[in-house]
Amino acid sequence: MTAIAHIQEFLACETPDSWVRWALENQSLLLLDHANCEKKAASTALTLMYRYVEDFELMHKMSRLAREELRHYEQVMTLMEKRSVAYAQITPCRYASELRKPVRTHDPARLVDTLIVGAIIEARSCERFAKLAPHLDEELKNFYLSLLKSEARHYQDYLALARKAARDESIDERIALFLELEKSLIESPDDTFRFHSGVPQAA
Repeated sequence: MTAIAHIQEFLACETPDSWVRWALENQSLLLLDHANCEKKAASTALTLMYRYVEDFELMHKMSRLAREELRHYEQVMTLMEKRSVAYAQITPCRYASELRKPVRTHDPARLVDTLIVGAIIEARSCERFAKLAPHLDEELKNFYLSLLKSEARHYQDYLALARKAARDESIDERIALFLELEKSLIESPDDTFRFHSGVPQAA
């Protein structure tokens, strides 16, 4: 788990143990929402490729990221089929939509903020895979551990692209703003379990 120490240091909080217990009680839903997350991550990368065609490095990294996310999606779907977990449409949690609310509406600021949000989502996903893995059956444990390297690289790519898009301006204040918002979402109660939900709401 030391391989993601830099991610644990980057995030403003760790995933609460109450969320881990919630996930273990909802493993079919965990897989279903994980599949949706991988699909959304690929879609986000493709959207950035279409919107910022003048940035060769961004397009190259987002192309690779989209391919990897779709490969992960296929792997989750294979696990779901093997475990007789039906695919169904489910509503997303508030995490991503709330995290994107402070994104500015003019470029290059919009691109900077969007990339910061992408970095934080990838970092949190990586942290949660690592936190869940020790509690899962061998097959799912090995799968989640296998995702750590690519998810950590996605976080680093997003952050590096954000710094590049900002040119000579520091993005530290923007990162701090989004990290503080993300912390509040991770630590506050949710009434429905999702991969990026907060802690379970008290009965």
